[in-house]
Amino acid sequence: MGKLFIVPTPIGNLEDMTFRAVRVLQEVDFILAEDTRTSGKLLKHFEITTQMHSHHMHNEHKTLQMIVDRIKHGENAALISDAGTPAISDPGFLLTRACVEENIEVDCLPGATAFVPALVNSGLPNDKFVFEGFLPVKKGRQTRLKLLAEETRTMIFYESPHKLLKTLQHLIDYFGEERQASVSREISKLHEETQRGSLHEVLDYYTQKPPKGEIVLIVDGKK
Repeated sequence: MGKLFIVPTPIGNLEDMTFRAVRVLQEVDFILAEDTRTSGKLLKHFEITTQMHSHHMHNEHKTLQMIVDRIKHGENAALISDAGTPAISDPGFLLTRACVEENIEVDCLPGATAFVPALVNSGLPNDKFVFEGFLPVKKGRQTRLKLLAEETRTMIFYESPHKLLKTLQHLIDYFGEERQASVSREISKLHEETQRGSLHEVLDYYTQKPPKGEIVLIVDGKK
């Protein structure tokens, strides 16, 4: 029986790729990539020529059994996403669960993920925290925010730049404008930035300076 490797890839700076990640991607029989065009550039940079297949949220249900069968018959596979650690707000959970159910060994390599540096860099308590990922867009958003308004642990959210202002305003509506927060964007990239302050101050800053790039929002828990 083969093995499934979960391989984190850089979220920006290619120097964050580990030696082990490169070796595993070179040695496995095939690579499952969220976007083969994006991952193709990464593989080319590190001179990795392993066969690559598309594995994303729109086809993972259809291809799941075929992948599991290949691994059960002795092939080793590596799963990568466009950036960061697979299954963290990216495809990967379904395949990992299927492999576990079939007693296939799963090996997740340590590596890049956006929320850890954003959390540590925020200056907010990080001994206890809750990862919320993306808030519901419409249905369930109000209910979720009401529950989170009582959360005492530091909260971590992912958000797109064109929705950040709206999300900050919603957080002010439910948490109050003085709740402390930190917005990290473009982590490890050339224009990396972290803006800290109250929700009101952060909203004011990004109202004057529209945000760009990948964003991690850290919000203090209720005192």
